[in-house]
Amino acid sequence: MLSYPFMQYAFVASFFISILCGLMGVFVVARKTAFFTHTLSEISFSGASFGVFLGTSPILGMLLFTVLSSLMIGTVGSRVSRRESSISVFSVFFIGLGILFLSLADTQSSYATNILFGSIVGISYSNVQTLVGLSIAIIVITTLIYRKLKYNSFDNVGASFNSRANTLVSVIFLILLACTVSVTAQIVGSLLIFALLTIPASSARYFVHSIWSMTILTFVFSLIGTWFGLYLSFVTNLPVSFFIATIETIIYIIAVIYDKVTRI
Repeated sequence: MLSYPFMQYAFVASFFISILCGLMGVFVVARKTAFFTHTLSEISFSGASFGVFLGTSPILGMLLFTVLSSLMIGTVGSRVSRRESSISVFSVFFIGLGILFLSLADTQSSYATNILFGSIVGISYSNVQTLVGLSIAIIVITTLIYRKLKYNSFDNVGASFNSRANTLVSVIFLILLACTVSVTAQIVGSLLIFALLTIPASSARYFVHSIWSMTILTFVFSLIGTWFGLYLSFVTNLPVSFFIATIETIIYIIAVIYDKVTRI
């Protein structure tokens, strides 16, 4: 299996993706932004379609659309109720754009399927270089604002007293999340991207309770799902996103059972 270059690229890419999911997934769960993550996955589909329509790299279109939408939602949706409404509006609008761009682009329907569900065959060396570069940038920026982000995510009462700093950290986090979604979509696909950004972190919190422990365990769960999913996809020639979602769901069920047993 590892004699094929695209599989080598896929395993390297999934390793960095797991690092991002471990770092960002904990804050996605803590900040209760799973719904926004799901919306970003839909927006990334629209961005990829836009990139295909222009004849450029789909990831550039993903980054453009997801970052812009994060800025708009982060500034327009200051209140929780307003933010939910904004997310719904942007979600519908960008899905419509994605369908429009795909219909205008001169591409086969199989390419649209790869955007939605992911494709390990389509990963090239340049994709890996872009992914590694973006991953390092996201990790560095997250590390720089880690203390403020942790304070903002886990102490809402205290953070509310400094609303200006709270808004700035929230917008930066949304931008980082948008970049993470764009990077991760290459493996999992835009439809199931939230599976890696929410399920592993939700499973980890049943086993451990400190932030760093949750981050490490989330990384481990993500790596198990992606690497084992890649292997099963190679063997069966079925979509890798199906196996990743299934594996992460099984891990989550085990975590819930473990939590119930330990509470008895």
